Amino acid sequence: MSDFNPMRRKVLQAGVASGAAAAAPFLPAEAEGAKAQAPKSASVPSVNVRLRVNGIEHTLMLDPRTSLLDAVRERLYLTGPKKGCDQGQCGACTMIVDSRRIASCLTLAVMQEGHDITTIEGLGTPKNLHPMQAAFVKHDGYQCGFCTPGQICAAVAMLDEVKAGVPSHVTVDITQPPEMSNAEFRERMSGNICRCGAYSNIQEAIAEVAGVRRA
Repeated sequence: MSDFNPMRRKVLQAGVASGAAAAAPFLPAEAEGAKAQAPKSASVPSVNVRLRVNGIEHTLMLDPRTSLLDAVRERLYLTGPKKGCDQGQCGACTMIVDSRRIASCLTLAVMQEGHDITTIEGLGTPKNLHPMQAAFVKHDGYQCGFCTPGQICAAVAMLDEVKAGVPSHVTVDITQPPEMSNAEFRERMSGNICRCGAYSNIQEAIAEVAGVRRA
């Protein structure tokens, strides 16, 4: 004998329908309440920023949170520096600021007013290459080329660091000027990643510019 009761099924259906109808009028009100309680994002006023890039003065209206990398790429259209990791870990965005290499994705544009900023575009031209650029071409120090602008800028500033006597983790005697050596070059360039693996060729280019014989 079957226990099916058609009247019981109708009662359940009626209960579900009435519950939905009762709740429906309150849904828009609850949504409005949630919207009213949501915090409003405060607008950040733009500021005037004067940047001296590759010897040229630029005045830009920027969100003060804009990184130097974004300002140079998106506002000055100098696309040599690349946004690789945006966390300062790959070196693709390396620029030279007051003769020192920096990860431009980690510094704000407003912090660089009054400083001399050099990108790969400011090192040389196709008809007048910087010695480091020429060495990279000669030794095939690149494959896809994505990291190359950062590698070259880092290499140029790195050699200046060695000449200035700045020690590294592999400097044997920090009381003496560090040597121009392949060990120093490898250590100092370790923050610039080449995912294609052209490290040997990059080191050959750096060694030639530095006048060091490769081991």
